[in-house]
Amino acid sequence: MRYDFESVIDRKDTNSLKWDLFDDDVPMWVADMDFKVAPTIQEAILKRANHPIYGYTIVPDELFEAYINWWGRRYDFKMSREDMLYSTGVMPSISSIIRCLTDVGDEIVIQSPVYHVFYYVIEDNNRKVLENPLIYKNGEYNIDFNDLDKKLSKSRMMILCNPQNPVGKIWSKEDLSHIGELCRKHDVILISDEIHCDLTDPETKYNPFIADDNVIRCLSPSKSFNIAGFQSSIVHSTNKELLDKIKTQMHIDNSDSCNVFATTAVVAAYNDSEKWLDELVEVIYENKKIVKNYLEEELPVIKLVDCDATYLLWLDCSALKVPSKVLSEFLRTNQGLFLSAGIDFGKNGDNFLRMNIACPQKILNEGLARLKAGVIALNTINKGLH
Repeated sequence: MRYDFESVIDRKDTNSLKWDLFDDDVPMWVADMDFKVAPTIQEAILKRANHPIYGYTIVPDELFEAYINWWGRRYDFKMSREDMLYSTGVMPSISSIIRCLTDVGDEIVIQSPVYHVFYYVIEDNNRKVLENPLIYKNGEYNIDFNDLDKKLSKSRMMILCNPQNPVGKIWSKEDLSHIGELCRKHDVILISDEIHCDLTDPETKYNPFIADDNVIRCLSPSKSFNIAGFQSSIVHSTNKELLDKIKTQMHIDNSDSCNVFATTAVVAAYNDSEKWLDELVEVIYENKKIVKNYLEEELPVIKLVDCDATYLLWLDCSALKVPSKVLSEFLRTNQGLFLSAGIDFGKNGDNFLRMNIACPQKILNEGLARLKAGVIALNTINKGLH
């Protein structure tokens, strides 16, 4: 390989949320990667850092052009500059969108199990969560469209995750079209969070949501290129009326300002780091195969849910008959391994754990060994209680 995805980088004492917030030996929870950033990004940042003044920063057209060229080149999806707004992040954007396009007490549809911050951003803004639970059958997730139709008839807004976190599903063009039809039918505004879009299996592409008048897409290279710390994203919509309202709200919320290094990082990522990303998805795919084989051979009581996107694996632990929060805490206490409890992603996630595999194989293998040791220890304790 051209790039280094094997070196284990010590992230302790760097104010890392993943490594410094808690004392876990092997943190495999929060969604950032333990790989070196693309050299082109690091070089661009160092070049900018060599300029000795770090004052207030504007968002140049170069950043928007980088987005436009990336989506046009990689996904054959055309965007125009006038349809885009800059924001400090996808979740700040969604929070602003909720505040300016819905009212207090409105119900907002999400599809559980789903990224847990969706719950917080709705409830903290004094709106109500309306769940459209995904159907889990034969190891696969699908949308309950009859239920979605009913839920949308009572709501003002829907938040979609595509590809879906935590189950790693790329929604088909047919699924997206059906969702769009139902949202138009019920006059529902759709927010499409597509932050994991580049992290698909090799030779696999995600399907961007169609540019429709009631659709607002939230995009960022932060997950793809491991640059979340620069806090940069865009909001994209072809509906000028909605975009103007969002622009005003983001300005009120102070979520439209630019980090002094953000533009440099984004432009270097999209314009100069595509080959690094292509290797990254190969590495993640290989890690996924390692996990799948390990579970089948060493720990068949846990099943890997098939997925085609993200570096977050959804592990079916239902055979253990232990609540996910209890299981997660036991693994941390007993083995120093931190996997996310499925209950955090919705009630229908309680038989699952989420594992972040965006790490060198040495860390991955250590995490798997600790998972096995933890399950064995748990079974030993349970047998002793009966």
